[in-house]
Amino acid sequence: MFRDTHAFSSFAVPDLDAARSFYGDTLGLEVGEGPMGVLALELEGEQTIMVYPKPDFAPATYTVLNFPVEDVDAAVDELTSRGVQFERYEGFEQDERGIARGDGPDIAWFKDPAGNILAVLERD
Repeated sequence: MFRDTHAFSSFAVPDLDAARSFYGDTLGLEVGEGPMGVLALELEGEQTIMVYPKPDFAPATYTVLNFPVEDVDAAVDELTSRGVQFERYEGFEQDERGIARGDGPDIAWFKDPAGNILAVLERD
């Protein structure tokens, strides 16, 4: 039944303007308008992620969006230069820039203005 559908993911934020600025200006994604005024993050391969407002929003305690990249070091450097701060989590050995290496793909976590956890991880 769902094999031929174009499924998409979504997550909430309390402030669509802050999300539009972060995802568009800071991360450089194409941000469009989705149905009912939600944001549509347009990604490669016709992937769309919907970002919707939720007044009683509470950020998730897990990663809501992963960005696979060719070079995680370069991605972390670029994002740092744009003002992004990287998170540190217990149970992961992370270098001085916040990159965890050696247990799965190299990965670094950061948050959007709403506190949603995002990650850049190196493609295999």
